[in-house]
Amino acid sequence: MLTIKDAVAVITGGASGIGLAVARYWVEQGGKVVLADVAAEALAEAEKQITELGGDVATVVCNVTKEEDCGRLADTAIEKFGQINLVAPFAGIIMDGLMLKTDRETGKVEDKMGLEQFQKVIDINLTGVFLTVRECAERMVNNDNRGLICLVSSTGSLGTAGQLNYSSTKAAMSVMPKVITAEFFRRKFADKIRCVAIAPGYVGTPMVKNMNQKALDRILENVPIGRLVEPEEVASLVCELYRNEALAGDIFYIHGGLRLGSKG
Repeated sequence: MLTIKDAVAVITGGASGIGLAVARYWVEQGGKVVLADVAAEALAEAEKQITELGGDVATVVCNVTKEEDCGRLADTAIEKFGQINLVAPFAGIIMDGLMLKTDRETGKVEDKMGLEQFQKVIDINLTGVFLTVRECAERMVNNDNRGLICLVSSTGSLGTAGQLNYSSTKAAMSVMPKVITAEFFRRKFADKIRCVAIAPGYVGTPMVKNMNQKALDRILENVPIGRLVEPEEVASLVCELYRNEALAGDIFYIHGGLRLGSKG
């Protein structure tokens, strides 16, 4: 079993939501964090929160779609704290929309998902994860670090209407742990650096809690536990996956029993 005390977590999307919840939980267990986000002001506020908890924290304004930014993020962790033990590439966006939108009267296509709308989600949610993981894993190997790469998928990976872009990236997150684990196994360090993914359902982040109340009520009708999953509950799972070295190469759902219907 690994211990979190003095271990170093690199978290993208760390200025809010699940990323910030993981950072707070991590430092409460005695760990150190390197937080990355594209939003400088929100990142500064997150740094203040972590500092007030007594945690050691470094921050990097980072665009995860840029190789140089991801390399600088990984280097910062090594330069500041000497190691990387948890990689949590949680930066992501949603830009929902139907691939084809038809007119209700004529049945003809009146609009369609634009390439930019599709590509931007792919760039951040998939390419950004790849770059973050690649750069951090390189430093972990070269510095003989032990730890976990924890990706974030979603119940949306099962296929949700209106989320072709988002669901595609989250489906990719579901298979990446298997591929990465197989590659690390071939190179004989899968016992030292593991890879898993978590797949949350509807999580009570500020964005979700600020949804239209009627829409939120309809969502909760399909959640057996009758409420949103709390960010702290997701953070707890991430940290347990880090501690337990028998957990590797798989995806772990945390959705309150949610099952998507046939229409998604």
